[in-house]
Amino acid sequence: MKSEIKQKKCKNCGKKFALFNSLAKVCSIDCAIQYAKDNRVQEQTRIKLTRITKEKIKTRSEHLRKAQTAFNAFIRERDKNEPCISCGRYHTGQYHAGHYRSVGACPELRFCELNVHKQCSACNNHKSGNIIEYRINLVKKIGVEKVEWLEGYHDPKKYTIEQIKQIKVEYKEKLKELKRGNDERN
Repeated sequence: MKSEIKQKKCKNCGKKFALFNSLAKVCSIDCAIQYAKDNRVQEQTRIKLTRITKEKIKTRSEHLRKAQTAFNAFIRERDKNEPCISCGRYHTGQYHAGHYRSVGACPELRFCELNVHKQCSACNNHKSGNIIEYRINLVKKIGVEKVEWLEGYHDPKKYTIEQIKQIKVEYKEKLKELKRGNDERN
């Protein structure tokens, strides 16, 4: 008695074909090419839908974190040729975008460019911002009136998710323009 060759339905054209390999899904090379193209389109669509879904379920704090990252990158690029605002040193270590008035103490100044300057990680992390030296050098940099304005009262701000997204886009664009301008000068 002869054993019967198993037949399988082609995933692309639907015709039955002799199973030549247990992993085969299609009957011919042409069907394989078309099947791969269709799967790639489906995969790309699935990835887009996943990205959209993930964006929709992001919390306000996640959006704030992304906007803060874009803002900080802009500040570091803006001040890249300047020393640390607190200690006045130039070095090859890591630099942060250090807030004069911290985000915890004054969240309304989180995205205020006057309030944030390039600061070495040693001053920012290990010396709690080295705030006394920060203030002295900030007065030299922006003037006493603006420093006093920073130290004064500010109306609280409660950013909406749309406003936060706009801030992120704005600072990404500002960073691009700044880098373009720096490249043209070099």
